[in-house]
Amino acid sequence: MDARKIAEEHLDAWRREDAAMVAGSVTHYEDPDSGGPLSGDELAAHVAGLMESFKGLRFEVETVTGDEDGVTVSWTLTADHRAAYLGMPATGGAARVSGTDLVTADGRVRRVFDRLALAEALGYSARFVPEADDVREFGVSARAASGRTDRPGAFSLTWLEIRDAAEAADVDLLSVEIVKSLRASRGFLGVTTVDVGNRKYTLSAFDRPESVRAVHARPHQRAMRRFFKSGLCTRVHTSIWVPAKSREYARCPSCESVVPVGTGTACGCGWIPDDASLL
Repeated sequence: MDARKIAEEHLDAWRREDAAMVAGSVTHYEDPDSGGPLSGDELAAHVAGLMESFKGLRFEVETVTGDEDGVTVSWTLTADHRAAYLGMPATGGAARVSGTDLVTADGRVRRVFDRLALAEALGYSARFVPEADDVREFGVSARAASGRTDRPGAFSLTWLEIRDAAEAADVDLLSVEIVKSLRASRGFLGVTTVDVGNRKYTLSAFDRPESVRAVHARPHQRAMRRFFKSGLCTRVHTSIWVPAKSREYARCPSCESVVPVGTGTACGCGWIPDDASLL
């Protein structure tokens, strides 16, 4: 077979967004997300998953080098991000990334592109964490402060166990709406979220226990219905905690003395630390 013809038909199948056609245009295919070479139904399923995440595939061929035995096709792809990809929830915007297809006359295609560049095109910056060991798991976290510096009178702790990256992205979208509703609450002080392994933790601070009722706004009710009625997540924990003791210290930027916060105490050079939000 002619590698140039295979490369042309393969890209045309992607442009048509036809997973079966893509699988039928090659004998084997691999890309950074495939986990190795795929063919037949496995390839069709892999391509279909990518086409769920990205719609309106626009491939612009920049260069084609080689002959009938093998070609290298350099391209730029523009596509609309419509579903979760690598745990990144759909942005609804367009992503643009460059890559290369290495195509041989026996129908093998190896696609190369920079997943970090694609993540950045979707508005994400990469963070690297170590592999889990016998003692610890590692993850990522986020913070949404209210700007208030009241001492917390209550905490809400929630964690959810998720099945996979797609479910994690779904939970993230729900979490964004919940945090938005909490920020509109008078008693809300701040929230920190932590993703570790297959768990997603949320720790929210409130000025007093009565203010925790704010979590029962409609976004939170929708999330709970998704768990009880629609099968979202495999396990959920919710709890309310009241602090027994709260202390905070700050170091003077000039003399480096340590001063208790919120007591009006000054260091030797007269510096008094400002209050800061706890979460």
